[in-house]
Amino acid sequence: MELDLWWLLLFPAFFGLGWFAARVDMRTVLKQAKSVPTSYFRGLDALVEDKTDVAAQALAEVARQQGAALELQHILGKLYRKRGENDRAIRLHQQMLDSSDLPGEQRDQVRNELAQDFRKAGLVDRAEEILLKLLDGNMGLAARRQLLDIYQQDRDWQKAIETARELRSDAHSFQHEVAQFYCELAQGELYKSSYAQARQYVAEAIAANRKCVRASLILGDIEFAEGNADAAIAAWQGIEKQNYEYLAMAAERLFDAYEKQGRPLEGIALLRGYQRTFPQLELTDLLYQKIATYEGEAKALEGVREAVYARPSLAGVYRMIEAQMDELSPEGRMDAEVARALILKHSQRLSVHRCKCCNFRSRAFFWHCPACGEWESFTANRSEA
Repeated sequence: MELDLWWLLLFPAFFGLGWFAARVDMRTVLKQAKSVPTSYFRGLDALVEDKTDVAAQALAEVARQQGAALELQHILGKLYRKRGENDRAIRLHQQMLDSSDLPGEQRDQVRNELAQDFRKAGLVDRAEEILLKLLDGNMGLAARRQLLDIYQQDRDWQKAIETARELRSDAHSFQHEVAQFYCELAQGELYKSSYAQARQYVAEAIAANRKCVRASLILGDIEFAEGNADAAIAAWQGIEKQNYEYLAMAAERLFDAYEKQGRPLEGIALLRGYQRTFPQLELTDLLYQKIATYEGEAKALEGVREAVYARPSLAGVYRMIEAQMDELSPEGRMDAEVARALILKHSQRLSVHRCKCCNFRSRAFFWHCPACGEWESFTANRSEA
């Protein structure tokens, strides 16, 4: 009974100690919360409101008060860079590197941030110099990714190929990009009429990515330039198995090859076959011109009608109106001209290539998206959406 009584007396003591510990923890939390500068919360609020100028000013004030708050300085540097205040970002990161309080494991991270500052400021050589020194450290992967961007920007395709291969992993093989880099090299050699070297680069591109449409286009150009029309036709026709959406880019090349051999009607028949099989290809204008030249206006109009009925488009309707202008009365021709001009205006405004990754739109086609930097992401055929 005496032992049970002692236990009963101890229960209130345990509750009292628990209450006291909770009070101490709560006081500590409140004390720490009160020690956070109000500028910190003002900066967070400004970031939420996307007021980067106010946020940068508030966080800079906190950094001055807090001294060596590394995380805060990292955030502030990125904020300066985002706002385009590259000089301030560079100065901040250089001051961090000059500080003896900066831990060794943090130095490579700060150097990587400094390289990004230099890149944003246009000082690419200085950025590259820093990044090359980071390759063997814990920031090696991030440094290589930045170097790959720099080499693409500088069009140094050989270094880009080497770097992409060093970045290869199970998650991303970079074979798609490597093939495009070889195509850039091949295109450069083709411009210089160095056909043998261009052919070698094309072979490397196909070895990296056998579905590389651009490599087949360039190979056909090489064969055609060397007078091998049949080989050029075979190369361009191979695009159908790689990605049929790009056949429109080879269409005029194919017709020229057939025309050079004195077989224009075979070329027209091939393109009409493509149009019937793949109605989304942009072939209406080309076929109209070639059919009108070799088979007459009536056949050309028939071809346009067939294409428009299969897949209506503003460009097709424009050609239909144009083909029938001569048959109209003077008054009807004036009305048709107004309609044709309006359709042309809207067709030119709406018909664009679109990047599948970032949705960037352009009337011109790019192999390398100017907005997001993705390769072969532009739609091969313009849409009127």
